[in-house]
Amino acid sequence: MAKGMDRLDTMPVSPYARLTRWVLRFWAGIVLVFLYLPIAFLILFSFEDGNAVGFPISGFTLKWYQGLPANTQLMGAIGQSVSTAAIVAVVATLIGAMAAFPLVRSGMRFPNVARILFTMPIMMPGLIIGIGILIFLANFLKIQLSQLTVIAGHLVLTMPFVVLIVSARLSGFDRRLEWAAADLGASPTQVLRRIVLPLIFPAILAGALISVTLSIDEFVVTFWTVGPKLTLPIYIYTQIKFGVTPEVNAVATLVLAFTLGALLLGSAILLGAGRLRRSRRDRAAAADAAR
Repeated sequence: MAKGMDRLDTMPVSPYARLTRWVLRFWAGIVLVFLYLPIAFLILFSFEDGNAVGFPISGFTLKWYQGLPANTQLMGAIGQSVSTAAIVAVVATLIGAMAAFPLVRSGMRFPNVARILFTMPIMMPGLIIGIGILIFLANFLKIQLSQLTVIAGHLVLTMPFVVLIVSARLSGFDRRLEWAAADLGASPTQVLRRIVLPLIFPAILAGALISVTLSIDEFVVTFWTVGPKLTLPIYIYTQIKFGVTPEVNAVATLVLAFTLGALLLGSAILLGAGRLRRSRRDRAAAADAAR
């Protein structure tokens, strides 16, 4: 094919193929604008100099960001959300990863039924989960609403995602690597620590990152299980009831930056781990060739 020639010119396709392709590209652009334009406006209005959000913009300032540390209620809500997300990520990742092993490798008679039961909270409305957890913890177990009840509600939502991600990784795992390691004298603990966990680490990390983002962002379940200390979504909700101010946009922008930072950090860790494994493999191959 000549350089610069469109591939459609050499294929027996419809005469409207080029037009169709441009229409689809235009439609994809509209969808992307619909998805990300509200986020762009959110970030833009966080620098609004006036007290009201909207056009025309009276000026640009950083005072809404500079004033956040002085808002003790906001800082308390941020601390509550961050500590809750950290605990939820650790507990959900540990329990979810351990639950994925018997789900994939136990040889149970009805694995699909068990998988559906594990992932059922994902398909249930958050309203139902929140009310159910509230009734169970507050009315049945007589537990006072606090950060503990919020963590319990977030675990119900986040743990199924960890189970799904890790079990999918384990399903495609080549078990011959474990058998080869065992045949070479590795103990079950060594096989788990040196073979299995490093290979499924990307899935575990992905589950942890999803748990963090879901916990930080969760509102419905938190609304029913929160105690006297507000989380960040509940704080933003209480502020919006009195009108949207640029301070709310600034807080939401920081949450967005935190989420993107967590994703970039996870990607960097995965990339570094992959390079480290390739480097070790190359050094081992070079050592074998030198013998």
